[in-house]
Amino acid sequence: MPPSDNQYKGVENAKDHIQTEEIQPATLETIDMAFYNFINDTMNNHAETNKGWKKTPVLWVSAERSFLAKNNKGIQDLDTTLIYPIISVERTGMQKSLSRKGKYFGLSGDLTDANRFGRITLARKIVKDKTNNYSVADNRKVYESVRKQPRRQTYYPKKQNSKVIYETLSIPMPIYVDMTYTVSLTTEYIQQMNQLIAPFITLGGGISYFVISKDGHRFETFLKEDLSQNNNVSNMGTDERTYITDLTFEVLGYIIGESPNGDRPKIIKRESAVEVKIARERVILGDMPNYGDGKSDYRE
Repeated sequence: MPPSDNQYKGVENAKDHIQTEEIQPATLETIDMAFYNFINDTMNNHAETNKGWKKTPVLWVSAERSFLAKNNKGIQDLDTTLIYPIISVERTGMQKSLSRKGKYFGLSGDLTDANRFGRITLARKIVKDKTNNYSVADNRKVYESVRKQPRRQTYYPKKQNSKVIYETLSIPMPIYVDMTYTVSLTTEYIQQMNQLIAPFITLGGGISYFVISKDGHRFETFLKEDLSQNNNVSNMGTDERTYITDLTFEVLGYIIGESPNGDRPKIIKRESAVEVKIARERVILGDMPNYGDGKSDYRE
């Protein structure tokens, strides 16, 4: 079973402030876990066996052999023969489609590295203390130096302040990928197959569409039309008689960031610039200051 335990800090925009909370990353393992949990927990298929009405075990076929050997309770008997019925799940395909890009596509305005996708703004707020500092500094130039008014006037709010500092949080742009999963139903009796396959046929109603989720991420899923059967019951040989039905699902998933191989932070915090200043030598040129009485130059 693919693990997905890594976490990173994220944010949510809430009116005039940013609320920090735990946000799980969206990786390939997140999509795998979302689909596996849907088949195993949400579907929760049962079938009639010689021990009564029992839940059918669901196997992720790409798991390590050591994991399957240690967790074979109810799946294998003493001679390691599989006990049917069994549902197996396998990721059989992956495609980065150019026609199904999802909500975000193309290059974002914040392309920082060559051959890398950009970032999208997650939240933005006004930095009140730094914005207020600029407002106070401008008021001091007007009230204290020019109008000779008391110092307390400098803390009066301005009617319009153009020097506003914004704090922006951005995350990597989601990249959409089409995932294909094959679910194999294997039983010994046709009655068990009918019991297991009926919930899949009615899944999503007439449009065969549903949504799976994991760690706050939601992925659209589609059941393809072909339900292929690979039964060997017509063979009159000595092989074990089994009923096998393969169902193919297509998941429109997305990943955010480069996972552990990423060299950029998952969340970047920046503050906007309010003004650009170019230094010059005012003393040598004899410039007159734009504050005070306007008569003394910078040399005094």
